[in-house]
Amino acid sequence: MNRKVKLLSYTVMFAAINFVVFTYAKINIPVGSSTVAIHVANAVVVLSAWLIGPVYGGLAGAVGLSIADVLDPLYIISAPKTFFLKFMIGFIAGTMANKMSLHKTEDPKAITRITAVSAAAGLGFNVIFEPVISYLYRRFLLRTGAEAAAILASWLGGVTAFNAVVCLFVSILLYKALYRSFRSFQASER
Repeated sequence: MNRKVKLLSYTVMFAAINFVVFTYAKINIPVGSSTVAIHVANAVVVLSAWLIGPVYGGLAGAVGLSIADVLDPLYIISAPKTFFLKFMIGFIAGTMANKMSLHKTEDPKAITRITAVSAAAGLGFNVIFEPVISYLYRRFLLRTGAEAAAILASWLGGVTAFNAVVCLFVSILLYKALYRSFRSFQASER
């Protein structure tokens, strides 16, 4: 199969997995007039960036989770910021993993170290910028009062941090289970 067709297929597959994981495997927590979610979809974003590369993995997460937001009335207003944030999670995690030569090592300790550091970088970006962007988005685009936007952002920050810790471990475990299946694809990428 042509490499570009395979890459597009993997990108669509990971976007679909992201959509399914967020849509059907999340716990919604109502916060005032808003809702936040506990989920592991960001683990799939990180995993896809490690397996198919930072740009396509980031796009898979951005597209899959933005579509999930658009189709869920509780999250529809979050779709634009979701696209940006999920792309950045994948892009950062995938880029760091590439720079640390994740695909060139078979050493289990090195794999654990590289995946932990790169996942922490991508997910850490989200922990910092999700509440900041959410505050700015609600405050200036949705015209929410400053106090209400700050309260929602602080709740979102806590949930995002919890999700990041869980997703870090889940993404590492998933990578260790799947990376050998993608080695021939990754080798053709370089």
